[in-house]
Amino acid sequence: MTHIVDTNVILVANRQHDDVSEDCIVTCAKRLQDIVSEGRIAIDDAYRILNEYQNKTQPRMGKRPGDAFVKWLLRNNANPSRCDQVPLVEHPERGFESFPDDPRLANFDPPDRKFVAVAAAHPEHPPISQAADSKWLDWAPALADHGIIVDFLCPEDIQSFDDKKKGRKGTTR
Repeated sequence: MTHIVDTNVILVANRQHDDVSEDCIVTCAKRLQDIVSEGRIAIDDAYRILNEYQNKTQPRMGKRPGDAFVKWLLRNNANPSRCDQVPLVEHPERGFESFPDDPRLANFDPPDRKFVAVAAAHPEHPPISQAADSKWLDWAPALADHGIIVDFLCPEDIQSFDDKKKGRKGTTR
């Protein structure tokens, strides 16, 4: 199976994200290990995603799960049996041509649009693994309408973050 991995999955696996549960850390590390062991990843062909990963990790060290994953990707990004490099065309308003033209996504974070654009442009529309960015909860229904699935790896954590951000009860994490 091909995956798209939001950077926060890597950061959570590396214990670089505050307030996530131990279960979430383990789940993220396992997702990365599963991709390294037997999966595939999709990134953009201009290395925007890979560059973001490198800017937030220490792949040369390779000690933490996210660092090891980025190190693996650096070695395998040109290997078509493990990595799909998806061409993206820039767009002045949406960021990328393949990013859905949908008013419900007008406030989508510009730095995260590359993940959605890769999912939309890839022939298989692989799911986007998401760990702890609660804004994706609001965007997931609109994305699903465009055939883009967000795989929330830590649903309890992300719901807790969303509740806290929106001032709802039940934020005892």
